Amino acid sequence: MSVKAVTHLNFRGDARAALTFYASAFGGDVAVVTYKDAGSVQDPAEADQVMWGQVSTADGPRVMAYDVPSGLPWNQGENAFFVSLRGDRVEEIGAYWEKLAEGATVLRPLAPAEWAPLYGMLRDRFGVTWVLDVVGEYQA
Repeated sequence: MSVKAVTHLNFRGDARAALTFYASAFGGDVAVVTYKDAGSVQDPAEADQVMWGQVSTADGPRVMAYDVPSGLPWNQGENAFFVSLRGDRVEEIGAYWEKLAEGATVLRPLAPAEWAPLYGMLRDRFGVTWVLDVVGEYQA
């Protein structure tokens, strides 16, 4: 697998409905991990919301989405999406991180996470938020 850029849409409680809609538009499969599934519940009312979700097709579009927790700022239309770079090699993702981090604000340092061998988030010098991660098998 090479590194792919994927649009990562941000919602406040509507990610599951949006993913279902996009699957009906594009075809393909929906995958969802809730905050409860990942053991990352900060507000019990949000336990079943989408921490990570994706619609993927074999030969077409791919869209990722999540529900922004209520403890984080969110304004539809202002921070409605991230660009996600996913790859299968630590070295490759690390190299992209180093380049994108020049003049950036690091929102979450690139490091191992519960759901990925490597994960990080930054806002580049142009105001675009990038999520970089190494694809790993989800361990429920």
